[in-house]
Amino acid sequence: MKKPVIIDCDPGIDDAIALFLAFASENLDVKAITTVAGNVILEKTSKNALKISEYAGYNVKVARGASKPLMRELITAEFIHGESGLGSITLLEPVRAFYHKNAYDTIYEEATSCEGKLHIIALGPLTNIAITLLKYPDIKEKINHITVMGGSTELGNSTPVAEFNIYVDPEAAKIVFNSGIPVTMVGLNVTNTAYITTEDLEEISTYKNKISDFVVKSLLPLFKFFEKIDFPGVPLHDPAVVASVIDENILETKFLRVDVETKGEFTRGKTVIDVYGVTNKAPNVNVALKMNRERFIALFKELVKRYEI
Repeated sequence: MKKPVIIDCDPGIDDAIALFLAFASENLDVKAITTVAGNVILEKTSKNALKISEYAGYNVKVARGASKPLMRELITAEFIHGESGLGSITLLEPVRAFYHKNAYDTIYEEATSCEGKLHIIALGPLTNIAITLLKYPDIKEKINHITVMGGSTELGNSTPVAEFNIYVDPEAAKIVFNSGIPVTMVGLNVTNTAYITTEDLEEISTYKNKISDFVVKSLLPLFKFFEKIDFPGVPLHDPAVVASVIDENILETKFLRVDVETKGEFTRGKTVIDVYGVTNKAPNVNVALKMNRERFIALFKELVKRYEI
């Protein structure tokens, strides 16, 4: 039986690739895409989600969500994703319209319809999920799991200690992590190891389908950026998270206490992880500690290869 999922995202190059993987998987039933401002503004992330789903030939609801964080001004990441959010890639303008309900009502609608089996894959700031929890407190009993691309057990990428998605809206992350819903946090400590190499891209280029073309054209320009910071390739943050929901054996996790710093002068958005239980607080998040890169890359290639011209 396919796992019913909603993908909450802010496309974004790696969000786009993550969506392609989800659409191709025989294990996932993507009920809806909900969009949030993050990598670029909401208008662009939302239109990108429509473009991406149409490009892949996947008919799915796309519902627009929050245009800014709960309590802060929006921070975006055009320096990585380009002005459009999709780097140098240009996709056709979408034909379909957005779903008539907003993200929060769509999440609640699908959670109710799926009778407690819905899995949310959150690839952007957690604003939409937090607003849904605040608007519909009973949804806690209707969601099976939330898997989050965000946080880190170690270093950050927006500040020395904070990962982008949590940094953009730390208050939302705090609400989600403390919601009581089972949450898995797949942070930079793991997704930085889920990198793709030029050799991998050379192989993918031989598949010669529209998705392999997108993957190669969108990722090749990023190698120079990551070479400057001594990465062995381009990390695939969001695709790694989708892959971990498709194949649960990709990750090693541990149930730990995670608090989100919302007030620190230098530590806004830091995920503070109590590895040794020194706070005596109850664990609240399944924290990803290690990823099997070889297993991930093999699955990544398999799913991209499934698309036909």
